[in-house]
Amino acid sequence: MPSDIKYRDLISRGTLVRRSLALLALCLALTACQKKETPKSAPALAVDATRLTNADQDNGNWLTVGRTYSEQRYSPLDKINTQTVKQLSLAWSLDLDTARGQEATPLVVDGVMYSSSAWSKVQAIDPTTGKLLWQYDPKVPQERGVMVCCDVVNRGVAFWKGRVYVGTIDGRLIALDAKTGAEVWSVITVDQSKPYAITGAPRIVKGKVFIGNGGAEFGVRGYISAYDVDTGKMLWRFYTVPGDPAQGFEQPILADAAKTWKGEWWKLGGGGTVWDSMAYDPELDLLYIGTGNGSPWNQRIRSPGGGDNLFLSSIVALRPDTGEYVWHYQTTPG
Repeated sequence: MPSDIKYRDLISRGTLVRRSLALLALCLALTACQKKETPKSAPALAVDATRLTNADQDNGNWLTVGRTYSEQRYSPLDKINTQTVKQLSLAWSLDLDTARGQEATPLVVDGVMYSSSAWSKVQAIDPTTGKLLWQYDPKVPQERGVMVCCDVVNRGVAFWKGRVYVGTIDGRLIALDAKTGAEVWSVITVDQSKPYAITGAPRIVKGKVFIGNGGAEFGVRGYISAYDVDTGKMLWRFYTVPGDPAQGFEQPILADAAKTWKGEWWKLGGGGTVWDSMAYDPELDLLYIGTGNGSPWNQRIRSPGGGDNLFLSSIVALRPDTGEYVWHYQTTPG
């Protein structure tokens, strides 16, 4: 075990360097364009459904992890190109006081950068100077680190009407005041007696914040939950794999999904966690989620006799207001 820890730390340090360089490159790009491109008339408090829906026209900002609801992560800014890239140089750097991996895509909202780092910490940063405006530490118990397959990383935050939202390694969803970093509310989204973890970024649609979780490597059952952005009240939950048929099914579609499993899969968790990817189509009003691998990996153990094992390794379309199942496409049956 000690040698494994050292190995993971070395990998994490390498990741830190790579992620830091990527962050600096982004900062340089933003610094070059911020003054001319950032709209001055749209205060951060106005980041709402209308603004997120039209994020593709908001060139000077990066309002959600994928920049737009379509999650294409494409920036239309063109100040940095094949001709000007050679002029880039270090503008600033910020020590994030950790040697663990950095995997967040920073948001930029009206002149402030919001990002997250290892152990689910959140930072607000001046993108022009690199000055740390505030940092929030959710104080995740260090022992929770053993319940994460791939380091204690965090992939980013969400922003809505003056609040920043983050998921934590120990399964909490937290809302922060964007100006001060003060905690507004916090809810536990998982059974903390089980090896669940959150490393993915929340997404927000129409006043609902969506969060999934990870842990399929360790025997959990996947799901995605929706919470009220103002209060933290859970509005709905969609399970991605069926539970024990004797206990009934949370959603009607899970009765059909159960027909694609064999044996007593529910005793092993099933997997299918929604550990990050989501996208939203405002015209169709559909939330798309990606589900992960089965638990355990070996189907001969997980589902003796085979089967597609829905909804593992799938894209699932849901109604964001209710969590109602609409359709799915399984990329890797079984």
